[in-house]
Amino acid sequence: MEHPPADSLPDWLRPAYPGLVAFAEILATAGVEQGLIGPRELPRIWSRHLLNCAVVADPAEGLIPTGALVADVGSGAGLPGLVWALARTDLKLVLIEPLLRRANFLTTVVAELGLGEQVKVTRVRAEDLAKQGGWAGVDVVTARAVAPLVKLLGWTVPLLRTGGALVALKGSSVATELAEAAPVAASLGIKDLRIGVCGQGVVEPVTTVVLATRGAAQ
Repeated sequence: MEHPPADSLPDWLRPAYPGLVAFAEILATAGVEQGLIGPRELPRIWSRHLLNCAVVADPAEGLIPTGALVADVGSGAGLPGLVWALARTDLKLVLIEPLLRRANFLTTVVAELGLGEQVKVTRVRAEDLAKQGGWAGVDVVTARAVAPLVKLLGWTVPLLRTGGALVALKGSSVATELAEAAPVAASLGIKDLRIGVCGQGVVEPVTTVVLATRGAAQ
């Protein structure tokens, strides 16, 4: 696996280059060995995974406020959560991962990347957190390719504070899911459910995101 030169990254992301290189190497070795990244993904770890996630955290996009507490639901290999932590040192992140093997992987990577003060790994199902209640207070909740939107909304929105934002990374065909999820969104008090794109001129294809804001409790 070759790494792109640092000067090929957007200016805002260049300070994170050493950490991203280290994370890329982990994904290409332990990530593949543990089945978190497919061997065929090696040539595109940067384009399809690291940069695909990083562009969403670009301060110029305005999707993730400065100093935000972010929950990454079903974090898996740490995408996008660990990429965002490396790219945005102002953020605090909770990586929510129910599977023991993946949670252990994340805990190890957090230590190896020196992110222990910024990132916490929690082994729990997001839907269980949502049912428990009393946990809401996150500024931003994210997920990447975890579940259909109609399910994902029920797992993620209850974790948000009122006014908090959902920023979910999705495939380009998400418009169909959006229509199906509209009734669930309404029942959860979600405002401004919409589709956006990030990374124009940086990644091809651009990163598709589902965006929403949690309204006040009904």
